[in-house]
This record gives sequence, C-alpha cells and structure tokens, in this order.
Amino acid sequence: MRRVLMVNSGVFLLFCVGLLSNTLAQDNGDSDINSTTSVYIVTMRQAPTLHLFQQQEAVRRVRDKNHQRSRHGDTSTFTTPKLQPRNMSKSRYWRSRRSSIAQAHDSLLRDALKGEKYIKLYSFHYLINGFAVFVSSQQAEKLSRRSEVANIVLDFSVRTATTYTPQFMGLPKGAWVKEGGYETAGEGIVIGFIDTGIDPTHPSFNGTDASQRQYPIPNHFSGVCEVTPDFPSGSCNRKLVGARHFAQSAITRGIFNSSEDYASPFDGDGHGTHTASIAAGNHGVSAVVSGHNFGSASGIAPRAHISVYKALYKSFGGFAADVVAAIDQAAQDGVDILSLSITPNRRPPGVATFFNPLDMAMLSAVKAGIFVVQAAGNTGPSPKSMSSFSPWIFTVGAATHDRVYSNSITLGNNVTIPGVGLALPTDEGKMFTLISAVDALKNKSSAVDKDMYASECQDYDSFDKELVCGNLLICSYSIRFVLGLSTIKQALAVSKNLSAKGVVFYMDPYVLNFQINPTPMDMPGIIIPSPEDSKVLLKYYNSTLERDGTTKEIVRFGGVAAITGGQKANFSDRAPKIMYYSARGPDPQDSSLNDADILKPNLVAPGNSIWGAWSSAATDSTEFEGESFAMMSGTSMAAPHVAGVAALIKQKFRKFSPAAIASALSTTSILFDNKGEEIMAQRAYANPDQSMTPATPFDMGNGFVNATAALDPGLIFDTSFEDYMSFLCGINGSAPAVFNYTGKNCLLSNATITGSDLNLPSITVSRLNNTRTVQRLMKNIAGNETYSVGLVPPFGVLMKASPTQFSIASGETKLLSVTLKAKKNSSIASFGTIKLFGNMGHIVHIPVSVMVKIR
Repeated sequence: MRRVLMVNSGVFLLFCVGLLSNTLAQDNGDSDINSTTSVYIVTMRQAPTLHLFQQQEAVRRVRDKNHQRSRHGDTSTFTTPKLQPRNMSKSRYWRSRRSSIAQAHDSLLRDALKGEKYIKLYSFHYLINGFAVFVSSQQAEKLSRRSEVANIVLDFSVRTATTYTPQFMGLPKGAWVKEGGYETAGEGIVIGFIDTGIDPTHPSFNGTDASQRQYPIPNHFSGVCEVTPDFPSGSCNRKLVGARHFAQSAITRGIFNSSEDYASPFDGDGHGTHTASIAAGNHGVSAVVSGHNFGSASGIAPRAHISVYKALYKSFGGFAADVVAAIDQAAQDGVDILSLSITPNRRPPGVATFFNPLDMAMLSAVKAGIFVVQAAGNTGPSPKSMSSFSPWIFTVGAATHDRVYSNSITLGNNVTIPGVGLALPTDEGKMFTLISAVDALKNKSSAVDKDMYASECQDYDSFDKELVCGNLLICSYSIRFVLGLSTIKQALAVSKNLSAKGVVFYMDPYVLNFQINPTPMDMPGIIIPSPEDSKVLLKYYNSTLERDGTTKEIVRFGGVAAITGGQKANFSDRAPKIMYYSARGPDPQDSSLNDADILKPNLVAPGNSIWGAWSSAATDSTEFEGESFAMMSGTSMAAPHVAGVAALIKQKFRKFSPAAIASALSTTSILFDNKGEEIMAQRAYANPDQSMTPATPFDMGNGFVNATAALDPGLIFDTSFEDYMSFLCGINGSAPAVFNYTGKNCLLSNATITGSDLNLPSITVSRLNNTRTVQRLMKNIAGNETYSVGLVPPFGVLMKASPTQFSIASGETKLLSVTLKAKKNSSIASFGTIKLFGNMGHIVHIPVSVMVKIR
C-alpha cells in the first residue's frame, strides 16, 4: 500500500555504490571535483528548439499569407495549416538542432572550466535549452558568470506522490458508450508517464485487447524502447509504444543501486506500473490477489497507448535533472498527454513557485500542445500544502469512491469491532478461542525479554504450536509495520505454520494517525485500525483469562470470536469525499507563502484504495509482493484517472489545446456526492471521518471529475502560451527569471496580467481591494444555445455579471465580465460560484474564491 502519511518526512533510503566511471571532460587537469560537488541545472539564454521552431513557423505563415495576398488580392479567409511541433525526433531539423546545441554546451563547459574535471549528465534542447552537470560550487559560480548562461540552480529531489473506479465515474454507461464503447476509448492517443517504469509482462499492457484486436500504430509518435537485460527486445508492442529510463543525476551522486533500481525502464517499485494501468490499462483483465478474483480491471482510456519515462527509483526517489530530461524526451517523442504522479520535495525558492526547471519544462510542453497532469501531493490537510503550483499544469487531488472492503470481528460478548483486511472469514456462525501472541510463547518468562517484538508474530520458533493450533492468534501492529521492518505477510506465514485458525491484529497505541488500507490475507484475519477499538478487544481478552490463584499462570483462555470475510466489497459508502492527505490550496505563490491568484487543485478524482496493475518485482508494498495487482492510495492514483479522461477528450477533440481540455474537465465537474449532499473533506489525520466539513475549492478545485460531461462541455475557456507569459511578467520582480527560462524580455511586453485575469475556468482573487472586474472569454463548441447566468457570491462580497443572459452560436465567442466588490474588511477566505445554464442542457461551473477583502 502507498503509505501516504510517510511522505511528509521527505526521507529517502540512500544506497552508496560509489561514483561510477562516467567520462570526464577531455581536458586533463590536476584539480579534482571536491567534496562540495553537486548536480546543477544550467539554462542557456538561447531559445530551445520548440520555441525557435514555432517562431519560424509564425514567420512562414505570415510570409505565405502575404504571398497569397499579393497573388490573389486580400484573402482574409485564407489560413495556412499550423504545423504542430510534435514528433520532432523524425525530422532532420530536430537531429541537427540537437547536435548543435549539445556541441554548444560542451564548448561552454570546456571554455569555462579549462583544466578542470566535471561530468555533463544531459543536454536539454527541446523544451528548455540547457544541461545538467556535476560540478563543484566554485565551478558552478564560474558557469553562472558566463554571458551565455541565463540561470543555474541546484538539482533537487522529487518523490512519488482499477477495477471499479470506471464504474463509479460512470464510464460504461456514459463516456465509453457515447464514443463507441471501451473497445475504442482513447484509441490513437499516447499518454506519457514520468514515474518508476513499467512491468511490460503484465497483461494490462498486452499488444492485443480482450477481443484480441491489435492496437493501431500511432503515426505521430516516434519514441523508442530501450533494450536491456531487464527489458529485453519485444517488451514493447503497439500498446506499450515507448520506454526509456533517466538516472544520470542519481548515478553521478553515487546512490544508484543497480541490483534494486534496475538500469532500464523495468519497474522495480510498482508505482509506475500501477499508475499506467489506471489511466490506460487494457480492459477486462482479471484482478486476482491471494487467489481471490476481485473483478475485471480496466484503465480509464483502455485503448490509449502508453509511453514510459522512468525517472524515479524505489531506493531513493528521484531528482529534477532526470525528470526534466524525461519530460524533454517525452515531448520530442510526440506524447499527447503527460501524467506525473510526482512532486518536488520542497517549495521552489525565488520570486515565485512557478520558476523552477520542472514547471518551466512543463510550460514548454504545454506550448507544444501536450496536456500535463500532476498529482497535488500527499501533504494535506493543512492549507497551502500544495506541491503543484502553475496554472498551465492540471493539478489533481484525491477523493474516495463508494466501494469499501471491510470486515469485522464479533467477540463472545456480542460486541462487533470493525476492521480491514482482504481476508477469508472464519467458519460461519462458529466462534474460536482467542490467544495473544505473548501468551503463546514457548518460554514466557524469558522470551519477551529476549525479543521485545514477539507480539508482532514474526518468528515461528518463539511460539508453542499446541497452544496456537486451531485458535485465533492476536498480534500487535506496531510502528515496525509502518517502517517495513515487520510485515503482515510474515505474520500470516507464522500463523499458518502454527496452524492458527486466523489472526487478529490490534493497533499498537504508539502508531498514531496512520491509515491502513485493506491488505490481502490468505487465511481468516483482520486488522483493527483504531487504537480505541483495539483497547476494547484487549480488555475483553484479558477479562476472560482464567489464572491459577497461586502462580497466576493462565489455565484457560476464555475469550472467543468470529471474523467476517473482507473480500466482498460493499458499495454503500457516501462518496466522494476529499481524503485528509490530499494537498490543499490556496496555491502558494512564493516561499513566503503569499497566495497566488490561481486555484489549486484544479480537480479531484478517485485516489483512495485503488486497484491497479503491480510489477512482478515490486517491493514498494510488502503485502502485495508477488501479486499482479495491488491496492494503493494517494494523489498518485488520482492523477492518472484524469489523464485517462483527458485522453478521451483529446480523442474526440483532436485540435483542443491543453487549456481547452482543462476547461472541459473543470467546468463540468461534480459538486455533490452520491447521496445528493455536498462533497465533504476530511480535516485531520486522526479519526478523519469525524473531522469532516463541506469541501471548498481549496480542497477540491472545481469539483470531482465527470468523464461523461467533460466530453460535451458546451463552452470552453482557452488560454494561450502568450497569456501565461503575460502572467509571469506581471509578477513583481519576475523579469530576470522570465528571461532566464524563456528568453522573453518582459520590458518589451505590451501588457501584463494577474493570475485572476488568465482565462481560466475559475476566478481566484487573493487580495480584493474594494472593487475588481475580471473577464472570461467563452467559446461555444456545441450547437447554438442560450445561457442564463446564476450567481452565488462569496461571503462579504457583492458579485455582478454581465451579460446575465446571452445567446451564442456554434463556434462563436462571448465575453463574460464579473465585478467583485468587498462589502467589509475580512482576512477569511470565502467562496462563491458562477453557473451558466444553457437551454440545451449544458451547465458550466466557475468557482469563485476571494481571500483577503479590503473595503
């Protein structure tokens, strides 16, 4: 299971394998790379290939248009088809450009660091022009003084952040049916995954679907598959169309363990296999775990293609330099969608959170037409815990669905205690004797002293088999289980060897605020996750023991219990609700935690207790080792759900920009749960269901993903790359950073805008000083329709809209003006909504968030 509470610590296990013998600079100098060496990401002033390509295309279009006018007079209706800068790796221009930029990087390093040693890890040329290099701090300073260099930053670490969810999201009777069924859902779309790799042998990624139909070849894609001993020839097919790995930053640091991390696209962790299957796994794959079939699995877009860019590893996580290299390659290969279930380990420094190599690379990816999805992070529920910052990135938080696997234990005093565990039941209607592990030790007087962890049931030799045989063994779930030092699987093996009828885990009181997901058990068993309920069990057990009056030895175990099975799901839970660990807004604009005028997260999707494919070599969750499917939780699982829906939208609307896809997803979202009530959000780690209040846009963005409605949004709000640049230039003190990353001179900009002026499907104002008017440009992609405007103003704010009613023809655009006026001073965030009701059934939802109000 993904232990979502542990990610807050940001701790990685580091395995030192020594600095590998990468080729050093050709100059033979006496100076060694000293102890202060690190990996740095260097950005050049010259524009990257993508930007130059589009500039050249713009010039060409103007030239062609003028040429047409000179030949035929004014032809205002003439347009030259815009060439998409995709699939660049097949072009001669791409190859020559890549070579010349790499040579320029090498020349700079030779000139700047004459006679010194260094290791260049990557040359980036497509999305950003720069390179990653392993140098000392003094050498980094030398590079920063070069006129060719725009920016240099220290590399930083990053971390990782379905059988039923397609049904919960309404796909079988909704989105899939509308577009021809699951047999074609996502066909022709390539989703790129920046993650821990993939297990190509898993049936979720076979080159033929359940009907034995081959996948088409995506002609716009030019990615390749690495061939290594771990990832042999033939691993890829028409489904899995690309696979590479990126680890130079980790290798150079000396922390790459090839025996565990696999120097190939193969997934030794499980996370990447899981996320890829959620978005685009084949339809109709049986999810069998511990010999029990939990249903047929399917990705959200089961006919979409998968390309994998492995940049994270199980033993240490990952580094930004490797991730940027992966993003750059994915864009060159021609992916349509990028899914990143990863987040940085720290908030980026500088004038704004948006200015960091990851977000800037993703901005260029968006410019190339790629829709980018990122997990919000598992650092909730505190405000401003967001780990995905920029408006061009679609950020996804985690919510529940209504399927629950729960079992219970009924004690001899008729008290029933709820628990978790994908376990078998005890014989129906029959009670069995309870015996604590400590009371089942062979030598009770000394064994506990020798093994203070005996209660965890990890050592078969410690126990008296005659005492345990046929009974329910009680074991403790301690902090060692959380850390992976003890495992459920080992306790089950010990219990089976002792011929126990079943096993009961109670929660050690020192394990605080830890969510236990259902765990597979191949015998009757239960985990009691509540410390309070665990006390009830132990109190009953101790009260039923009969002891010798003199020796105080136990002479009879009087407690009995029966365990119900946990393998059968029920679908009665109120859902969705926002999980406590899902990172929250408001979006922090800078390291001082000033608020951005950008709504984050953008949306929430199923992220808790999600079945997905599991790598055959995965050890990320010991409970699922050796299984082909695993149940995981986190915003990591939510993001690929949205990536899959985005593939369905892209399949239908091939010319949609990334912002248009984001708009379709956002404005059609669901605001109420399956009981017709407001979506609730958990507010605390401990007893999260007892701390819930109605979710706000800072918890769920626009709402819960609605796959069917997103395919027919009615109106869309589009945003261009130039709009994002005007926004970045509008940030106080940002001009140097903008120039460093993009080469754009903000002083030459005609106008700048704030975040609230971006044409987003939401309105966020961090500081409302008296009155503010914002505008949104809407485009009708449906038939002719008449809309009426409904307003629910934020508390303490007067809100007006113009027009209040309008008719809009198919393909036409309309401007909506919204005026916000503070009615009183307040520093408490308040929320409202704008809804556009079309007479043809479309409903467009725009959340409004106002933080500080000054009258």
